[in-house]
Amino acid sequence: MKTAEDFLEGQILLIDKPLTWSSFQAVNKLKYILKRKYDLPKKFKIGHAGTLDPLATGLLIICTGKFTKKITEIQAQAKEYTGTITVGATTPSYDLETEVDATFPTEHISEALILETTKQFLGEIDQKPPVFSAIKKDGKRLYEHARAGEEVEIASRKTTIHEFEITRIALPEIDFRVKCSKGTYIRSLAFDFGIALNSGAHLTALRRTKIGDYDVMNGVSPEAFEK
Repeated sequence: MKTAEDFLEGQILLIDKPLTWSSFQAVNKLKYILKRKYDLPKKFKIGHAGTLDPLATGLLIICTGKFTKKITEIQAQAKEYTGTITVGATTPSYDLETEVDATFPTEHISEALILETTKQFLGEIDQKPPVFSAIKKDGKRLYEHARAGEEVEIASRKTTIHEFEITRIALPEIDFRVKCSKGTYIRSLAFDFGIALNSGAHLTALRRTKIGDYDVMNGVSPEAFEK
């Protein structure tokens, strides 16, 4: 059984984040549980190692106490995701946060074309973050500019796709598994994949399965953690 001292000295907690929860919500939930159970000081340190969007589920690593110093090191590790790309339509946010804004033909898309197209994305690639993201530009987060209807020029950045595997094709849905470097936007990958298929696409499901050697298989839901 863990003690208050254990959490102050530092723990790495693997949480399987539920759908619709923000990463901030998950951290606050754990902070509340730990402070209530162990009577921890008001300034008890706790934080997560890498944001997961509300529409994504899966591995959220939460560090406590002195282990919050490990957050940068954990964030830098490769990440693995599984999910679903839906072809034939795009959305401004590149996922289900916003409504479809354009539709595209899909009749020409074959299994062979899909498998061949994945090869274009292996290795180091240039990627533009989605306009609906938390990156700051001119002192405001990109999603704040987007929601205000402001046009923003977004610079592309280098990212690395180590593995890109197609696990199921049932058009318009394409399931995948991706292993990528820090800073990769899977929503942008879905959007760019649609363009590469001479169509359009958006992300309709996402689950983070690994960060470095940490695996969601060893994670627990916030409710299970509370028990």
